[in-house]
Amino acid sequence: MPTEQGNAQDPPRPAATGLGRRRALLAAGAALTAGAGAAAGDVARNGRTGGRATTGAPAAETAIPFHGARQAGVTAPPQPETYLLSFDLPRKSAATGRKALRDVLGTLTDTLAAAASGAPPDARLQGGGTTRLTSLVAIGPALAARLGLNLPASFGELPSFPGDRIDPRRSGGDLLVQLCAADRWTLTVVSELVGAAAHTAGAVLRWTQSGFLPHTPAGSTPRNLFGAKDGIANPGHAAAEQWVWGPPGAHRDSTVLVYRRIRMDVTGFASLSESLRDRAIGRRIRDGVALTGTAEHDEPDIYAKNPDGSYVLPATAHVRLANPRFDGGARMLRRSYNYDDGPADRGLLFCAFMRDSAQFTRVQDRLAARDALTPFLQHQASAVAYVLPGAASTGTLGDQLWT
Repeated sequence: MPTEQGNAQDPPRPAATGLGRRRALLAAGAALTAGAGAAAGDVARNGRTGGRATTGAPAAETAIPFHGARQAGVTAPPQPETYLLSFDLPRKSAATGRKALRDVLGTLTDTLAAAASGAPPDARLQGGGTTRLTSLVAIGPALAARLGLNLPASFGELPSFPGDRIDPRRSGGDLLVQLCAADRWTLTVVSELVGAAAHTAGAVLRWTQSGFLPHTPAGSTPRNLFGAKDGIANPGHAAAEQWVWGPPGAHRDSTVLVYRRIRMDVTGFASLSESLRDRAIGRRIRDGVALTGTAEHDEPDIYAKNPDGSYVLPATAHVRLANPRFDGGARMLRRSYNYDDGPADRGLLFCAFMRDSAQFTRVQDRLAARDALTPFLQHQASAVAYVLPGAASTGTLGDQLWT
């Protein structure tokens, strides 16, 4: 659970496809989002007041644009709810497989752009304001290898780690879609639409997983089920350009997603004293401040010592082992969610973005060997995926794959 680096559907129904329909959807989406005037990163909710307005109705929330250089599922601030879907494509010849991938990416582009627009065509998404939907679509390493796609040479499967209990039925996949929204209703409807669109293009559902965040004031860091603030040390713009987004060239606006479903022994961890929990994490549970700091966003000092010569941050503290100083300053962007699949199965959906998944491997190797949290964690599912650059208003996701 590297948290310090700087974080069954019903059978799908056939969906109408065709170039004419696709062009119409793209044109409608472009018209609806062109005047929105909202950048993908500006997703704070407008203020609302109770009772009768005295100076006119509150401003309506605008849709988060689907089109752009980078996918909004990475660039927009995290939404309260998430839903992940993994699909497999038929194993056919490389030429046939490339056509199938191109078809599914085109259909998903249409579906997601329409659902995220200010006037989604599905009646179930109408009447409640904009959906505030964000999404990302990513390609798994097995598909990339089968089709000979031009992806970064470093992109590949993650190794196994000590203590892993990975269930292959809930891991991996050729195509990964993550949906995020302000409410579960939107995700239920859109996931159905996505499943139908992918099925029409020949994809088969592999696994799904839902997650959520606690209610958190704007600008605050959400907590995980251990009570710890998760994502405090995320990178700023300059660091993200260096460590999260692809280098200049064909992969400039891409990134790599590492996903881990981590079951947490919430009861066992809660039974520890507050002092032991603080030392295991390396931050104070109550306010998220590093044991060496005075404010939440103070950088942990891995060299600070107590009068007796011991380190203030224990050698097994989670934030110490995940500190960027052990990786030449490399940081990952964490957008993790909690999950609750029953009283005996709760935990963290670790979702982190980075230029090269080798960074996660280095961190997880250290954590698996020494992390004080390890007795309370079990990694049960895993995936790594190449997050495609965004789609232009007249293009589709994955256009860069064919040029």
